[in-house]
Amino acid sequence: MVLRRLSFWLALAGILLTIATLWGANKKTPPPPPMETPPQNPYPATVAAAGIIEAVNENVRIAPPVSGLVTKVYVKVADHVEQGDPLVQLDDRELRAQLQTKTDSLPSAAARIAEEEIRLRDVQDQLKRLQSVTDRRAVSEDDVQRKWHEVEGAKRALIRARADLHLARTERDEVQALINRLTVRAPRRGTILQLNVRAGEYAPVNAIEPLMLLGDTETLQVRADIDEVNAPLVVPGRPAVAYLKGFTNKAIALQFDRIEPYIVPKRSLTGDNRERVDTRVLQVIYRFERPSFPVYVGQQVDVYIERSDNPLPNQENGAPDLAIQPSTQSPILSPKRETRERHE
Repeated sequence: MVLRRLSFWLALAGILLTIATLWGANKKTPPPPPMETPPQNPYPATVAAAGIIEAVNENVRIAPPVSGLVTKVYVKVADHVEQGDPLVQLDDRELRAQLQTKTDSLPSAAARIAEEEIRLRDVQDQLKRLQSVTDRRAVSEDDVQRKWHEVEGAKRALIRARADLHLARTERDEVQALINRLTVRAPRRGTILQLNVRAGEYAPVNAIEPLMLLGDTETLQVRADIDEVNAPLVVPGRPAVAYLKGFTNKAIALQFDRIEPYIVPKRSLTGDNRERVDTRVLQVIYRFERPSFPVYVGQQVDVYIERSDNPLPNQENGAPDLAIQPSTQSPILSPKRETRERHE
C-alpha cells in the first residue's frame, strides 16, 4: 500500500516537472541589445553598399624596375614625399664598376682623335708639297695619287675615331641611366601608407606585396561595391551617406564622382559570416570633405545611396516594355497541313 502511494506521488511529481520544463522552454528570452547603434538610413528608398576609403587618385603600388638587393630605404611610414624623391636604393656596385671602366676609356678615345688629326695634317701637308712641284719629271703622277689616297684614308680614320669617342660616351651614359634606374623614386606627391621592405632584403619584380604603398591622403574618396543585382537601381548624381564601422552616430555626406562601368568580382570583404564572395559588383566612386573626426585610408564604411523612384524607365507596373517587331516571314507549315490546304 505504501509503495503504491509512493509511486503515485512520484508519477505526479514527474508530470509536474515535465509541465514546468515545457513552460520554461516556451518562454522566450528577449535578445540582448546591440553593442552599437545600427546606422540610420536617411532616405525612404535606398541602395545599400559596402565601401572602403581610399586616396582620391587611388593608391600606387611601388615596385622595383629590376630584381635586386635593397641597400637603403629613404622613407618611413607616414612620410610625405614629392614627385621624384628617392624611396628605395637597390644594389648598384656592379654597374658602378662598369661606369668606371667606361669613364676611363674616354681619355684614350679622345687621344686617338688628336693623333688622327695630327696624321691628317701631316699627309695633307705632304700632298700640298707634291702638288706644288711644277716639274712632272721630279714627281710622278702615281706618287701624287697615292698621297691623295693617304689623305682620304686619314680623313676616314679621323671620322671613325670621333665616332668611337661618341660611342664610348653613349655607353657611359647608358650605364649611368641604369644606375639611376636602381634608385626607385616617387611617381607623384603623396604619403607613404605602407612599407614592406627593409635594407638588406631582396626585392623581386613580381612580388605579391609591393615595396610600399603611396597615396594622396589630403583628399579622400569612397569606393562603394554594389551587388550586380542592385546595379540597375543606381542613378548617377544621387546623394549618399557613409558610416564608419563602429561609429554609426555620425554620417559622412558623400558627393557623387563617377561610376566605373565595368563590373568586377568582389574583392573587398567585410568579414560578415553571411557575406557572399562569389558575386560581382558595380563600383561607384564618391568624394567627401574630411569630417571633424579622424578617418583613414583602408577603413570600411556602410554606404546608403538614395534610390530613384523610377530607376528603370523601360519598365511599367513590373512588366518589361519590349519592342516586338512584326515578322515578315511566312509561317512554317507542317507537311500534312500544307497538303490539306492545297486540296482546299
